[in-house]
Amino acid sequence: MSTTPPVETVNTPADKAKLALAAALVLASVVAFYLLAGAGAWARVGALLALLVAAVAVFFTSEPGRQLIAYGRDAIKETRKVVWPARKEAMQMTGYVFAFVVVMALFLWLADQLIAWVLYDLMLGWR
Repeated sequence: MSTTPPVETVNTPADKAKLALAAALVLASVVAFYLLAGAGAWARVGALLALLVAAVAVFFTSEPGRQLIAYGRDAIKETRKVVWPARKEAMQMTGYVFAFVVVMALFLWLADQLIAWVLYDLMLGWR
């Protein structure tokens, strides 16, 4: 029995058309940028940005675009529910993390030195 979540697909013809139009506008923006090579830099960048803005606007009118906006709003709501630690608590926890990292670094260095001593000095006699 599979527990994978179902894959969401775009089903309505209008949404398919909007997504295709958005993709075509992105492609058109790149093509326009290179076709306007003889024009000034402002014209090239202006055409690129105008067509990209149009593509984003078309995408956000489709159902996947509306779902993306809803997801962003839900994410913002959830971040407002987070209880952030006070400065003193955050500094203490940061200190604990640094202390733990130092202790682990010393432990790993000592373990490495011990293994090197056992292998190279005692077993192989290389040093």
